[in-house]
Amino acid sequence: MPMRSLPPTVRRLRRLLPLALAVLVAACFHPARAVETEERSFDGQTFRVVGVDLKRQPLGLYWRDPDTGRPFGDIETLRQWGEAHGRRLLFAANAGIYDHRTAPLGLYVENGKVLVPLNLAHGNPAAGNFSLRPNGVFSIYPDGRAAVRTSEAFKADGRPAQWATQSGPMLVIDGQLNNAFVGDSDSLKWRSGVCAQTPTRVVFAVSEAPVNFHTFARLFRDALHCRDALYLDGTISQFYLDGDGYAGAPAFMVKPYAGIFAVFAPQ
Repeated sequence: MPMRSLPPTVRRLRRLLPLALAVLVAACFHPARAVETEERSFDGQTFRVVGVDLKRQPLGLYWRDPDTGRPFGDIETLRQWGEAHGRRLLFAANAGIYDHRTAPLGLYVENGKVLVPLNLAHGNPAAGNFSLRPNGVFSIYPDGRAAVRTSEAFKADGRPAQWATQSGPMLVIDGQLNNAFVGDSDSLKWRSGVCAQTPTRVVFAVSEAPVNFHTFARLFRDALHCRDALYLDGTISQFYLDGDGYAGAPAFMVKPYAGIFAVFAPQ
């Protein structure tokens, strides 16, 4: 029937229908918008950058299945666990350096419970990058605000965290690059890191090809505008993004993880 032949009320409803459908679709996808992702080119390299708005979507840490006590070990196992509990995995990333027992090497706090204490040991060659000074802590506090700071500053602050992981080294400290990094270093690895751009906006980055520490740190300082940033891990680091799959190191490089960052949404 031609539009002009319809009663005025029906014509108005037909005009409003596309707008109503658009609002409905936007509402259905609202949870996913709390995780923003982009490919960022910097200094001739490509990085996957992920932003999480903590005011809209909670970011947590996951190490062991609470039902069995067994480590999740990998992102796919965590995704399947979430699915079985009515939760859709929007984003995941390995959460810091761990030891040969597949346990976090430093502080690890999950939902307010300290599972591994703060590690302030110096000069342990078995600790690899963790022993590069200073190392640091990424934390989210019970009020929902996040921070990255050196391990010593975290200890001095004395505030209990709701979620926290310790790793190292710090990439950026109060707006300055870690002075241990060398611009022309040939130590090239896939690398991942994290910062709190604001107290409620967390930014992760992983390289899509091997890079050195200096380039990776400058990405956080100069492109992502982070005053403090923490290295998470290298060689094995991957991000998972719902609908996009994996970014970072190739699958054959990946080994079992200890803690895993994750953002879930209801299914």
